[in-house]
Amino acid sequence: MKDMKNTLEMDEIGENHLMTSIETPIREDAFALDDELKIELIEEKFRDIMNILGLDLNDDSLKGTPHRVAKMYVKEIFSGLNPANKPKIALFENKYQYKEMLVEKDITFYSNCEHHFVPIIGKVHVAYISNGSVIGLSKINRIVQYYAKRPQVQERLTIQIANALKDALKTEDVAVIVDAHHLCVSSRGIQDINSSTVTSSYNGKFLSEQLRNEFLSYTGFPK
Repeated sequence: MKDMKNTLEMDEIGENHLMTSIETPIREDAFALDDELKIELIEEKFRDIMNILGLDLNDDSLKGTPHRVAKMYVKEIFSGLNPANKPKIALFENKYQYKEMLVEKDITFYSNCEHHFVPIIGKVHVAYISNGSVIGLSKINRIVQYYAKRPQVQERLTIQIANALKDALKTEDVAVIVDAHHLCVSSRGIQDINSSTVTSSYNGKFLSEQLRNEFLSYTGFPK
């Protein structure tokens, strides 16, 4: 009975896409194994999964799949779990004394829902007001990709991007909007292919309705 209750509680968290923490839940010993060993171990486990599903791993199309999946997990779609992959951020003096908001919109990202390990696909819109320093535009994209490349919940992704930019730029004047489609909603469960989820983080001067509306106008969202 206790196991059944725990299973129902876990199902409820997953089906409702609830966030349990702002930080990605990572064990302290998460990086005790190097990448190559992780790939080897995941390959073994994924081969077991395919065997349990009844797939013929002797087939030329399938026999390399366990290794491909393991390598993809470690080196690509979950590479943001490893802090060694966090982008190095260099700031530059705001020599032009540009004091208005800078907006970078339509940053495409691919992530994975931590509840079902299926894709989240969307766009991120970012704005900040310089506190004396500016950041290279490509670094904003890299910050987005770093936090997206891990099992995620959209609310957490939004907060993590905002916090990373505030920390890098040494300013609270940061705004982030994330607009995404969740395949755990469209490809399973309710199977709604049209809905999207929008989350936001407004900080510092962006708590002002006027600035917030200006940002929204640039992104195409209604005020």
